[in-house]
Amino acid sequence: MSGKVVLAYSGGLDTSVSINWIKEKYNMEVIAVLIDCGQPKDLKEARKRALDIGAIKSVIVDAKEEFLNDFIFPSIKANLKYEKKYPLATALARPLIVKKLVEIARKEGAKAVAHGCTAKGNDQVRFDVGIRSLAPDFKIIAPFREWSISREETIKYAKKCGIKINVTKKSPYSIDENLWGRSIECGALEDPWNEPPDDIYIWTKITKNSYESEYIEIGFQEGIPVSLNNENIPPAMIIKKLNELAGSYGIGRIDMVENRLIGIKSREIYESPAAEILIEAHRQLESLVLDRELIHYKYLLEEKMAELVYFGLWFTPLRKCLCAFIDESQKYVTGIIKIKLEYKNFIVEGRKSDYSLYDKELATYDRGDKFDPKNSESFIKIWGYPYELLGRRGRINGK
Repeated sequence: MSGKVVLAYSGGLDTSVSINWIKEKYNMEVIAVLIDCGQPKDLKEARKRALDIGAIKSVIVDAKEEFLNDFIFPSIKANLKYEKKYPLATALARPLIVKKLVEIARKEGAKAVAHGCTAKGNDQVRFDVGIRSLAPDFKIIAPFREWSISREETIKYAKKCGIKINVTKKSPYSIDENLWGRSIECGALEDPWNEPPDDIYIWTKITKNSYESEYIEIGFQEGIPVSLNNENIPPAMIIKKLNELAGSYGIGRIDMVENRLIGIKSREIYESPAAEILIEAHRQLESLVLDRELIHYKYLLEEKMAELVYFGLWFTPLRKCLCAFIDESQKYVTGIIKIKLEYKNFIVEGRKSDYSLYDKELATYDRGDKFDPKNSESFIKIWGYPYELLGRRGRINGK
């Protein structure tokens, strides 16, 4: 096979050796594409590495704003967490990366797209399904599905080919980063009994003393964070500041065993300080301004949407419809949330909004109480009629 192939390149071990392997196996010209989704690493250095390895071209695409507007914002509005814990940082970036890969492949006249995903991970599904959705005519090349090789053997292959990498046997971790979070896997973490080594944490490296704490205020407008401590700043800056500030307290560490799409369980470590705080702050604001039926129904849709993102089904009619519902629900999600940051923890301490549905005169037990207790008996009587009738007929508890 010959021609051009566009490779989703991160600069890490797997995608670096993929350049060499694709050239050897397929005799194809590799165009390495680095998508900037806000990862802190030096992409220029990674771009140079790709060229040194043998890519005919290496491209950096600045997708930070698109990632923020089209992926992070919807995830905040929908309070997205897979299995109630993982804020989906890596999963959210994949459809955007796929979109950019297809655009560049069309522009460069390539008919194939490649990725460095393993054969047992979720990312292969996200890449393959996304590519097939946007470009069903393209060939998909996944070296690590064709090439049966261990992590240790991959490191040896890289050294044999003179490929410079930052992974060693002592630090074999696979790491993915973007503006929304950082994921760490492999090595000692593969045993769910092992306590994570402290050196894996970068974003949540604790620099505060255990007795320190502070308050912050986050302002939202229609579900989107727009201010921090009464200062209107760009949402991307809010996320960066929260990652730094909350991370210094050790807030945002997630250690979980999750159910991968392909049917196996995996132990995953995530660092997502800003995501943890913003999602909880947003959820608390919704509890103040949205009615009960909308909130409860939205819970169901949030769980489904989190699954769609995790399962690689971003480019689907259902995901689009769910986003439309979520957007409609956010019209009154405007207000301020007060949060206390402390050692490895944060607490929502206050909520206020011009659209609040909380009525103190109805909720209070003090003298200002305007709730008429006479209404309760009639309400309960009507509410319980179906179950009273079941009881009268001896059919209570399914008997």
